[in-house]
Amino acid sequence: MRVLAIIPARYASTRFPAKPLAILGGKMVVERVYDQVRKAVEKVVVATDDERIYDAVRSFGGEVVMTSTEHNSGTDRCAEAYEKLGYEADIVINIQGDEPFIAPEQINTLIACFENDAIDIATLVKPFAESNGVEALENPNSPKVVINGANEAIYFSRSVIPYLRGVEREEWLKCHTFYKHIGIYAFRANALKEVTTLPQSPLEKAEKLEQLRWLESGYKIGVGLTDIETVGIDTPEDLERAERFLNSIK
Repeated sequence: MRVLAIIPARYASTRFPAKPLAILGGKMVVERVYDQVRKAVEKVVVATDDERIYDAVRSFGGEVVMTSTEHNSGTDRCAEAYEKLGYEADIVINIQGDEPFIAPEQINTLIACFENDAIDIATLVKPFAESNGVEALENPNSPKVVINGANEAIYFSRSVIPYLRGVEREEWLKCHTFYKHIGIYAFRANALKEVTTLPQSPLEKAEKLEQLRWLESGYKIGVGLTDIETVGIDTPEDLERAERFLNSIK
């Protein structure tokens, strides 16, 4: 399969402006993401809406394409970038530009989901650790996923799913494996083009999760399991946490 990895990177983040250009361990965040992805995929491109990011990627020798400032999601930005590149890929991976510790093994796990011809889209999940407590499980900013026996997503929610009836909430993590969604997606090229033309769905509007639009439209989302903890960067405080994590693994 011909695989293309696209890293959407925008400048105007509400919680952390210029995040892709922030320095982590002596390198820009977007450069660290790029370097990690290149360990697994030969063709990697940053898709941005800002000349400062464009110039920064060029400065470290990365491939980059300019895209519109009007996109509502990284998926839409990836679709435009793919169309502009004119590169014929079987699989297009959307790697968030704030995941500097994405592991090559995780990317390979995503790609492996497409060995099942029925799968249109793939993503990753990680079991919630009992040691992190029920508070982490109940965090609405950490979406949960229910999967079926064929490793396909049934539903994504900001609520805790499934609900364990008759079990004290403090015991939930001891009694059931709950899955945390890792927000990295891979698409068959035709599916990427199609999903960006779909109107917002009722479930998507309710939960503010775009993947629910795809499920409601009948697309099959394959799920790969990872036990690797990623450290996403959404705020300046997250950057400090990432710096500590980087120092701990040197």
